[in-house]
Amino acid sequence: MIVVTGAAGFIGSCMVNKLNNKGYRDIIVVDDFSRRDKNRNLEHKVLRDRIHRERFMGWLEEHHVDIEYVIHLGARTDTTESDREVFRVLNLDYSKGVWEACSRHSIPLIYASSAATYGDGSLGYDDSHDLVEHLQPLNPYGESKNDFDKWVLKQKETPPFWAGIRFFNVYGPNEYHKGRMASVIIHAFRQIRETGRVRLFRSHRREYRDGEQLRDFIYVKDVVDVIYYLMKQGLQPGIFNLGTGRARTFLDLAHAVFRAMDIAPHIGFIDTPEDIREKYQYFTEARMEKLRCAGYELPFYTLEEGVSEYVRGYLAREGYY
Repeated sequence: MIVVTGAAGFIGSCMVNKLNNKGYRDIIVVDDFSRRDKNRNLEHKVLRDRIHRERFMGWLEEHHVDIEYVIHLGARTDTTESDREVFRVLNLDYSKGVWEACSRHSIPLIYASSAATYGDGSLGYDDSHDLVEHLQPLNPYGESKNDFDKWVLKQKETPPFWAGIRFFNVYGPNEYHKGRMASVIIHAFRQIRETGRVRLFRSHRREYRDGEQLRDFIYVKDVVDVIYYLMKQGLQPGIFNLGTGRARTFLDLAHAVFRAMDIAPHIGFIDTPEDIREKYQYFTEARMEKLRCAGYELPFYTLEEGVSEYVRGYLAREGYY
């Protein structure tokens, strides 16, 4: 059995589909399953069972001998949430429990970290373990992810193989339920469809022009390909960046969406909301040498390729992956 936590969510459901496409049917999905819109992500997937996240730790103790892998993608991911207690319970303590159980029962583990751990990027975007203690995330979500990374690196008891994956800006199918936290691509698509134009955040820093804030955007199909590769290889444990390694502007992104929709670009700007303005990342770009040195050789979708497939193959028909 392979266990995927957060399986009704964006990346989790795409991971389940990847496993199905590779012939896996003996999959246990873990989530809270309370939202009908999220549960649509699991329609037409082949599963063995659904386990509520509150029951999962007890279930794992009873069934550990049958589990060959845990892919732990479940987390609270709202970067605007200010309640640190929420993140302590769901992101830190829960993940510690998963790690300890996998260590105790010798189950390989891949877990979700985040590029939010890098904060404003002043220390760079190198996934060296030496940098982890010095990072200063900009919000409680990033803090919770970095706190777990720090805790992991201090553990003497570990799973037989483990990898923490620092996702950069992931976009793609199955994010319909994410609301404000969904990618800029889906927001841009909906704005263009409704109004014929798109509005991007205005820059509030002199060194960046409006729309020229830079992010490392990565297509979710690349993300699940990398997770599957690490799952099958299991050669080099550690924390790995997962972006394309090339930062692109939000203007690039907007133009790619217009092009995919066959509409002439019409772009305006609005102020970045005050509740996130001081904690907004103006530049992210993954250093990808560690993953490449671990043997991953497949090319990543370019921004234009990923946006075109996402818009035309999924958003235009409200399709799921």
